[in-house]
Amino acid sequence: MTRHTSVALAALTLSLLTAHSALAQQGREDLIVRQSTGVLNEIMAIPASGIPQSMLAKAEGVVIIPNMIKGGFVVGVRHGRGVVLIRDENRAWQPPQFVTMTGGSVGWQAGIQATDVVLVFMTRNSIQGLLNGKFTIGVDAAAAAGPVGRNASAGTDLTLKSEIYSYSRSRGLFVGASVDGSSLQIDPAANRNYYASTGLTPTGQPATITPVLPASAAELLTTLTKYSDNVLVEPQQVGAYEVPQQAVELNPAMPPQSSISVDQLRMELAAASNRLGSMLDDQWKAYLGLPKQIYEQGPHPNPQILQACIARYDQVAGNANYAQLTQRPDFQHVHGLLITYTDALSAMAAENGAIKLPPPPMQAPAQP
Repeated sequence: MTRHTSVALAALTLSLLTAHSALAQQGREDLIVRQSTGVLNEIMAIPASGIPQSMLAKAEGVVIIPNMIKGGFVVGVRHGRGVVLIRDENRAWQPPQFVTMTGGSVGWQAGIQATDVVLVFMTRNSIQGLLNGKFTIGVDAAAAAGPVGRNASAGTDLTLKSEIYSYSRSRGLFVGASVDGSSLQIDPAANRNYYASTGLTPTGQPATITPVLPASAAELLTTLTKYSDNVLVEPQQVGAYEVPQQAVELNPAMPPQSSISVDQLRMELAAASNRLGSMLDDQWKAYLGLPKQIYEQGPHPNPQILQACIARYDQVAGNANYAQLTQRPDFQHVHGLLITYTDALSAMAAENGAIKLPPPPMQAPAQP
């Protein structure tokens, strides 16, 4: 095999791996949107115990976090990924944007490791705060446990004066819940992955003459519109959507360092990985294994190496044949923590201006 052939094969292999990783990431975002639609449908299926439609009709925005994971074995990390939908000036719902939610308390029951979270934003200011950057519930906007049922009052908040109403659902039980201290942030990387080949911008706005709204986004928009008694803007009219300029200029999503450090995330990830490994055979342990730096104190691993681990988890998560594994909270916990930890390391490296290089040559060139 000639040198040129080897280089060409290496380039082809790299391009295929990159394409596979991009498709896996896009599939992950698509799954989040579809899960969000499922959460909304299940919550609203019984009007007597769902979010009051009158509240959704007045809402300026809705955040849905499917399967928010609770850690707690080491440092109590709570994290989740979901979507936010906001209204435009005509009160039509805009395409979803992706968000991360970290920290805080959502009223966990004993033994619960995952819960669905829904946040209903009642004011434009609270939505704008989220679009502008990091947003801490209870600090940047007042929040309260939301009322349930057709004729529900808001408990102690009888006049619905809170800016955000929060709900959680575990084991089929859907209730208002306190989420004070939780941090929300737009996830630009997920937005780019999801809208990459649609003719839409990373915030879901038209970038070409003929944009195509993803099917999962159209389904979520239709579902939310049905429950909020709003008039849906058809996908082909997506050009009518307007997004505040602040939504375009965003920092990479990562948990606030004041609440969770990368060292704490690594500790939780190591503990979660060990728990998952205890139920796997050697072949699966090797496949889902993480770099040794995860289990040691010292330098953190290269985020690029972690991206390869994420790609393996994505591949397993996207294959229905492995549902017995991927539906377990232990797998979901490691998968979610791995993504959050990698994002945090990448953001920290970008902030510090650090660059990652391979080892220097064995023999440095002679100085003139």
